[in-house]
Amino acid sequence: FAKSFTSDIEFSPEDAGRSDPKFLYEILEAVIEAGATTLNIPDTVGYTVPLEFGALIKGIKENVKSIDKAVISVHCHNDLGLAVANSLSAAMNGARQIECTINGIGERAGNCSLEEIVMILKTRPHLNLFTDIDSRQIYRTSRLVSTLTNMLVQPNKAIVGANAFAHEAGIHQDGFLKYKRTY
Repeated sequence: FAKSFTSDIEFSPEDAGRSDPKFLYEILEAVIEAGATTLNIPDTVGYTVPLEFGALIKGIKENVKSIDKAVISVHCHNDLGLAVANSLSAAMNGARQIECTINGIGERAGNCSLEEIVMILKTRPHLNLFTDIDSRQIYRTSRLVSTLTNMLVQPNKAIVGANAFAHEAGIHQDGFLKYKRTY
């Protein structure tokens, strides 16, 4: 029925990170057969660690027979501060879509932070992972989202925080003055 409205049908099994893998594989095979084209694998309560979440995605790639007919997407929450690490581990193990938010905004402790995952991919070309997001727009977008949501960006937030590129230590300042790309 959904295919009569759109060509991309997404299925998301609640709390996949803590699900029985064999049962999860069966469900994913069934929904692909029924027409799902995107499998959104959530770490619903931010419970998993990167090795576990990466292994879950690898297991899906290896055990879901029709997986080549769907895109694996991930949706990680930051309850343990691992949403970015879990999303990266998932991508390194076969996920091809990461659901993320500007400034990591989301339920409870937030979701995978777009700016962090984008800059990891941009600074690590050897990982062979790609995004076409224009990283030059991240800071401005972060500020706009902060203003519109009235949610302040903490000063020590990676990539977009006010202190992200500040250097107080004398050795840092000296290195930066000698060669701006040092830090």
